[in-house]
Amino acid sequence: MFNVFYQIKKVIRMGAYKYIKQTLQKQYKERNAAFRSKVIAWRKEGSMVVIERPSNIARARTLGYKAKQGYVLVRTRVDKGRRTRRRTDGGRKQKNYYLFVQPGMSHQAIAEQRVNRKFTNLEVLNSYWVGEDGNYKFYEVILADPSKPTVNVSSAVRQGKAFRGLTSAGNSRGSGRKKGVNKKLRRKAKVEKVHPTSVKRKVKAKPKAVPKAAKKEKPKVKKGTKSKKVAKKKAAKKAPKKKE
Repeated sequence: MFNVFYQIKKVIRMGAYKYIKQTLQKQYKERNAAFRSKVIAWRKEGSMVVIERPSNIARARTLGYKAKQGYVLVRTRVDKGRRTRRRTDGGRKQKNYYLFVQPGMSHQAIAEQRVNRKFTNLEVLNSYWVGEDGNYKFYEVILADPSKPTVNVSSAVRQGKAFRGLTSAGNSRGSGRKKGVNKKLRRKAKVEKVHPTSVKRKVKAKPKAVPKAAKKEKPKVKKGTKSKKVAKKKAAKKAPKKKE
């Protein structure tokens, strides 16, 4: 009986989330009065506000939020566009004299890092977009306290995920490779890609060696290698003897 009740409750809840998603997507596309009023109210608040309930419960639940002790939601805003560049102390070179620079990460990743710098004892689980206007983008960041027993420790251990690109916003920036893969495994995969071990190479048969024709040996010519003394003895023998 309990299992049947639990399954019915689960189906009702999933059905509710489905309609919540459709309603919010309709608001975002049409930019109706309800959406505009929310954004106007958020603009008047501070840059970081701790909230009790998520604006998009369906998205928050899929990203790890739970209505338990130890989970915190923070709504933050980030300026649109590029970042203002720091002015150089000296020199007026044209290559160094520009005002704005394109950041190397998304606005969502910037929002996560700013919130994590403020709430240092919490860990960023994930974040999601909730709205924007002409000047700002608004995000809700999900934080968790690893010291609480109600929090899943494996996903909330203090690791600085927002600063190491391990959240959904961080994985999309920079190069396409995953940051968690070991260098040795990456190198091994690269070698296997170039030289796959499963495919056997075709070895070309070496041509048979043709026996060479036997060379005619030339008669050896003896060279004079004897010493001067032997040569003198021979010359003395050959010389005719004087008659007495």
